[in-house]
Amino acid sequence: MLSVFLRLESRPVVLVGGGAVAAAKLGALVEAGAEVTVVAPAIRPELERPGVRLVWREFRDTDLDDAWYVVAAAPPAVNRQVREAADRRRIFVNAVDDPAAATAYMGAVMRRHGVTIAISTDGAAPALSGLLREAFDAWLPVDLEDWMAVAVAAREDWRRERVPMAERRPQLLEVLNRLYEERAH
Repeated sequence: MLSVFLRLESRPVVLVGGGAVAAAKLGALVEAGAEVTVVAPAIRPELERPGVRLVWREFRDTDLDDAWYVVAAAPPAVNRQVREAADRRRIFVNAVDDPAAATAYMGAVMRRHGVTIAISTDGAAPALSGLLREAFDAWLPVDLEDWMAVAVAAREDWRRERVPMAERRPQLLEVLNRLYEERAH
């Protein structure tokens, strides 16, 4: 598996399915700025959001013609149809709770102050991913926002000064340690 974060802003994404599982996935797609089209014969009210296009019918292969990404949150037979149509168009598919129909897995995600942590079990144990996400959220420092500000400023300096990549992490650790030393005094 290759771990990757996708920039879906202003890109067409298709969400196949109109039930509770589809509703749970919609928020992340909208938050990412995707132009979401929901396709399903029955669509729950919570999927009706501003900017989300609803298509009240069975999935058709042509629904993926302009898509960059697709989430299949439908029964297994429909997910397989989505996967076949996506494969022909070279589009990655997240088939929710259906790893056999998936070419992409959405991990358990934790976002805080510009830091994103995503955890995957390659689709085999999503509940474990969720537990690990909660553990990381509890483990992260409460002043992560300060860490982020220091890291962003340091990166600007390193780029300007052309500091080699291999030297940056040890330098960042020194800067973060100084942050706590200054607070202790």
